[in-house]
Amino acid sequence: MKYVGAHVSAAGGVENAPVNAYKLGATAFALFTKNQRQWQAKPLSDNNIALFKARCEQYGYKPEQILPHDSYLINLGHPEPQALEKSRLAFIDELQRCMQLGLDRLNFHPGSHLRKMDVGDCLARIAESINLALDKTEGVIAVIENTAGQGSNLGWRFEELAEIIDQVEDKDRVGVCLDTCHTFVAGYDLRTAEACETTFADFDRIVGFRYLKGMHLNDSKAALGSRKDRHHSLGQGEIGWDVFRYIMQDDRFNGIPMVLETIDDTIWAEEIQALRKLESI
Repeated sequence: MKYVGAHVSAAGGVENAPVNAYKLGATAFALFTKNQRQWQAKPLSDNNIALFKARCEQYGYKPEQILPHDSYLINLGHPEPQALEKSRLAFIDELQRCMQLGLDRLNFHPGSHLRKMDVGDCLARIAESINLALDKTEGVIAVIENTAGQGSNLGWRFEELAEIIDQVEDKDRVGVCLDTCHTFVAGYDLRTAEACETTFADFDRIVGFRYLKGMHLNDSKAALGSRKDRHHSLGQGEIGWDVFRYIMQDDRFNGIPMVLETIDDTIWAEEIQALRKLESI
């Protein structure tokens, strides 16, 4: 079964996210459980939590259909000790929020060396950060998002994702979210079915489909291998429709939340329906 939706607003409270997803006809959704551009946030109230759970049950959203995203400020590979500690505490807080809401995964960007440390050392630091956070929480999978490779951001090569996972102690609580735009601009071609075969075979060989716990479905304004993170609406960018047809017809992508982060939220409902139609074409 394919779960398809979008990253919806949680303005006014996390309990509004499932309502917003349902209005789109979505069978999956992503959300921020706090303001993604601020370090501090007030705790989730008992009412927030109860309403969120009730509405998920009302609209039929199970944990495996929901992909919460952490704050953009967090850098689990930060080269400076004080900033690293701040990021680690914030990441633990994000995992605890997921626990409160009954969610089983948290999507996050791995981190950046800021050109101040070796790539291998930074990847090890990211894995150490994950291990520390998992030790202080229960039941939530840390889902590493592959990046576009802009600047000094790590996680754009499949080998880097694999290196982080290799150093995470609890393999049952680590996974990957593949963003189609990020994958493409990182240099992995997705423009034809043949290119998809090659790229996803590489992913399976290097990382493994058993670690795939979510996807972001985006076209790209930027060219193959450009390492520029510029999302576009489906079929309107450099990638085209073939990869989305491939994903919707391949059982390896069943049972995980696949969410749009495309640039025009006014057509998300149409994009979701277009993806569903590809299952049977």
